[in-house]
Amino acid sequence: MEEQVLHWISQYGYLAIYLCLVFGIIGLPIPDETMMTFSGYLVYNGTLSLPLTFATALAGSISGITISYALGRYLGIQVVHRYGKYLHVTEGQIQVAHGWFERVGHWALTVGYFIPGVRHFTAYAAGISELSPKSFALFAYSGALIWVSTFIALGYFLGDRWKVVEAHIHSYLLGLGIAIGAGLIAYLVWWKWFRKRTP
Repeated sequence: MEEQVLHWISQYGYLAIYLCLVFGIIGLPIPDETMMTFSGYLVYNGTLSLPLTFATALAGSISGITISYALGRYLGIQVVHRYGKYLHVTEGQIQVAHGWFERVGHWALTVGYFIPGVRHFTAYAAGISELSPKSFALFAYSGALIWVSTFIALGYFLGDRWKVVEAHIHSYLLGLGIAIGAGLIAYLVWWKWFRKRTP
């Protein structure tokens, strides 16, 4: 799949970048980081324009995560309400999820881009929990900006060495995801303990 995606980008340029990011963020198995790092490399060697590559990648990321959010908000919540009792999902649990996203969960939209497998689900979860469109846009689009900038810059500054470093990107991101997850769990445990001890 990776070689095919890179071939599409080499052949179709900006259109391929946009469409691959849209479908990748919605959930198709597309190597997003590899694709953007390669796009940065194509900017480095003069094949693509930096402003157009950045704008196209950002537009693709924003489009993909917005579609995912809309699907979660307008279809996912209906499915939960209709079939939740069979899945042991109660209205109270939905409200708890909604409250969690309003308090801290929206940060998952920003950080989740950098954690393999997470960015595909955070927007759906935000939609199902009925996170407000304004909060969603603020945190999701900020994350898209940082994510796109990071990997295009990585490919650009690495130049011909991009492939060597890219091979280890997923290992680094997995480690980052584990560290963030452990930190989040530690925070939630501390917060519950502190709240119980506070009169």
